[in-house]
Amino acid sequence: MATELQVAARALYDDALIWDDHSGFGPDPSVDLNKLSIWKDAGINYLSIDVGYDRMDWRDTVKSLAAFRRWIKASDGYELVGTVDEIEAARRAGKMACTFDLEGMNALDGSVDMVEFYYDLGVRQMLFAYNKNNAAGGGCHDEDTGLTTFGREVVAEMNRVGMVIDCSHCAYTTSMEAMELSSAPTIFSHSNARALRDHERNITDDQAKACAATGGVIGVVSLDLFMTDGEATEEILADHIDHYVNLVGAEHVGIGLDYAWDDDANDDGGNELAETIAKNRDYWPARQYPDRPVRFLPPDCLPRLTEILLERQYAENDVRAILGGNFMRVARQVWT
Repeated sequence: MATELQVAARALYDDALIWDDHSGFGPDPSVDLNKLSIWKDAGINYLSIDVGYDRMDWRDTVKSLAAFRRWIKASDGYELVGTVDEIEAARRAGKMACTFDLEGMNALDGSVDMVEFYYDLGVRQMLFAYNKNNAAGGGCHDEDTGLTTFGREVVAEMNRVGMVIDCSHCAYTTSMEAMELSSAPTIFSHSNARALRDHERNITDDQAKACAATGGVIGVVSLDLFMTDGEATEEILADHIDHYVNLVGAEHVGIGLDYAWDDDANDDGGNELAETIAKNRDYWPARQYPDRPVRFLPPDCLPRLTEILLERQYAENDVRAILGGNFMRVARQVWT
C-alpha cells in the first residue's frame, strides 16, 4: 500500500509540468522514434531532442532534423512546438511537446547564418562544443581555449533569434565567456556538480553560479559516470539537486536526463553507447570513460525523485520548479 508521502508525490508529479531538457539517443534518420513513448508514458510533457553533435557532418544533422520533424508532425501523441504557449496547448491535448537541440557548433559549418535556419526548423538550444574544441570554442575534454571570434558572433546571433545558449560539454573558459557575453539567460542542459563527482563533464560551482547570475538553469543528468563511478540512483541524482539548490537556489535547477534507450544491451552488460565510446576515444578519453557499460536512470525515475525531494523537506513549489517550471521560465524569456 502506498504511503501518504508516495500518494502526495504522485499527485504533485501528475499535476506539475514535467520538462526533460535533453534526450541522449543518437541523432540518426533510422532511429525508431516510437521509443519516444518511454518519455510520454513516464509523464514527460516536454522533451528537447538531440538532432546533431560535433562528431557528425552538418549535412547528416540536417537529414536527422528532417526525418525527426517529419515523424513528429505525422504522429498522434507528439507535437513539434515553437513557443511556450504551444507547449501548454500540447499538454492540454495530452501530447508530449518536442523541440530540438544541437550539441556543438560543427552543425553551423562555419556560418552564423545557419543559426536562424536551425531555429526556424525547431532547434531551441545549442551548445558550443561537444567535448572537443571546434571553430566556436573549447570542449570539456580538450585544451581550454575559450570562445573564438566565430563563437562570439554566434552568441550574438543566438540572442537575436531567441535560441538558448547551452554550456554543457564545454570547457570552463568557453562557458564563462559565453555566459558573460550573453544578453539572455543561459543554461547547462545536462551537467552535474563537479564538487560531488570530479569528472571533466561536470561543472564547477563557479560555472553554476555564473549560469544562475544570467537567470539560467542547470539540469541534472542521469548517467552513472556523472553521478558517481558506476552507480545511478534517484538518491544520488537528488544529491546533485541538493548541491545546486544550496549553491544557487531552487529557481535555477532543472532536469536534463540525457537518457538513451539501449537496444543493444545483452546479458554481458554491453551496450551501444559503450561501444561508440570505445571506438571514438578522441571524443571520450579513456581517462574519463572506462571500458564498461554506461548506465542511466530512465524517465520513469522522476516520480521517485519527486518523492525523495519531498522526503528531504523541499517545498512543493520548489519541486514543481525543478521538475519543469524553471526551464519553462527560461524558454518564455528567450524564445521569440
